[in-house]
Amino acid sequence: MAIKHMRLKGKFKKVLVLGATGYVGGRLVTKLLEEGYKVRACGRSLSKLQSRGWAEHKNVEMCEVNVHNADSLAASLKGMQVAYYLVHSMNPQNKDFQEADRNAARNMAELSERMGLKRIIYLGGLGEDSPDLSKHLRSRHEVSEVLRQGAVPVTELRAAMIMGSGSASYEILRYLVERLPVMVTPRWVNTPNQPIAIRNVIEYLFGCIEAEETVGETYDIGGKEVLSYLELMRIYSEEAGLRKRFVIPVPVLTPKLSSLWIHLVTPVPSYIAQPLAEGLKNPVVCRDDRITHIIPQRLLSCREAIRRAMNLVNQNDVKTYWADAGKVPGYAMVQAGDPSWAGGTILHDARKQKINAAPQEVWNVISRIGGETGWYHGTWLWVLRGFIDRLVGGVGSSRGRRDAVEIAEGDVLDFWRVVKAEVDKKLLLAAEMKLPGVAYLEFSIKDEGDGYSELTQHARFQPHGLAGIFYWYFLIPLHEYIFGGMIRKISRIAELNH
Repeated sequence: MAIKHMRLKGKFKKVLVLGATGYVGGRLVTKLLEEGYKVRACGRSLSKLQSRGWAEHKNVEMCEVNVHNADSLAASLKGMQVAYYLVHSMNPQNKDFQEADRNAARNMAELSERMGLKRIIYLGGLGEDSPDLSKHLRSRHEVSEVLRQGAVPVTELRAAMIMGSGSASYEILRYLVERLPVMVTPRWVNTPNQPIAIRNVIEYLFGCIEAEETVGETYDIGGKEVLSYLELMRIYSEEAGLRKRFVIPVPVLTPKLSSLWIHLVTPVPSYIAQPLAEGLKNPVVCRDDRITHIIPQRLLSCREAIRRAMNLVNQNDVKTYWADAGKVPGYAMVQAGDPSWAGGTILHDARKQKINAAPQEVWNVISRIGGETGWYHGTWLWVLRGFIDRLVGGVGSSRGRRDAVEIAEGDVLDFWRVVKAEVDKKLLLAAEMKLPGVAYLEFSIKDEGDGYSELTQHARFQPHGLAGIFYWYFLIPLHEYIFGGMIRKISRIAELNH
């Protein structure tokens, strides 16, 4: 996969990656480090950066950055000459992700020139500019336009669906095909698109930094084939060994209804599903192939990309996962005993168990919780709670977890997010389901010596108004079954493994 023409390796030995904890950014950092670059990896959460597999690499520097804050962004740009801009604002905190993306891009354009940056490399989206273009694709184009208003040259790669283990596009495809033998779909199933494998995206992004002719240019990137979504579903079904799926396109289903269906059937929540579903009506096909001559590589077919993703999921070897992007919530719950007028109502379920097992043996059980393992006791109730959450527009529990064994800060774990993961000591989870309050679940392990441990399990809830208080007390009769059963089962499994 050698880069043709003039190579710039060595000219930019230190590279900034904005969005390093995202699906693409996390893999790009790995590639740059493997190729001998020094990397300043930036994301919204320092603790999440520190939990990545490359965090201990001698050539990586980590930096927490808020692209909407000029001082924060300027600090990340200091001393840099080239930056990858892999930022988007499509999250539940932003009611208008388009405006948030424009503001972030303005900051980047203005500060890049001021801080002496020489190049920006941006990953955007395919799609013809037209009044019918979806909000998501239009936003990707707008970011490019705003970045180009600055004096720093911008290289833009425009991609359609990115296929790979852990990508949102792959997860939508996987869950729709595996769960629905019969699908009534909108007409968008026949829309042409040109998916590209994640490994090819990374190779193109990396290649841009080394090929001089890419400076200031825009390229379409795609895989070997132009397919309809219907054909993609058929290919996945064949690769997964499933019976033939029946797809019935009808003209009455709108993108809004499609997004609700994706939200209910797949792990992808509505705030992502809706913009993506709206874009399915737009043909996303490469208009030129110049990039294939500048950065030659073997492009995977859709079948190869799906097969590779499927194998990596089965091997539990997913390097980055779409749901792990985003800021790790802080643990800012007020303390029990604070006055109620200060928001100090803390409802608390605490349980302790002495276990005939070493701390690492207890941790090995706790760190596998959720996902395919389940919740050790009353898992059916957790699944039911996740289903109800999906019905009311929440994230639900089908997100699972990136890895069945490893767990790190920032990882999703069903409808929780890992706030703290201290090996053999503590696991702290923050609830991301829709709740009338703020909830945390914490497991703490204390070494008692002589091969014994003490496990403390805390469920804490800070209610928002009377609805939150009613919610907690309504569920109290189930606490012994859910939380009591959980700590006892964890204890028994740890002792059996002792």
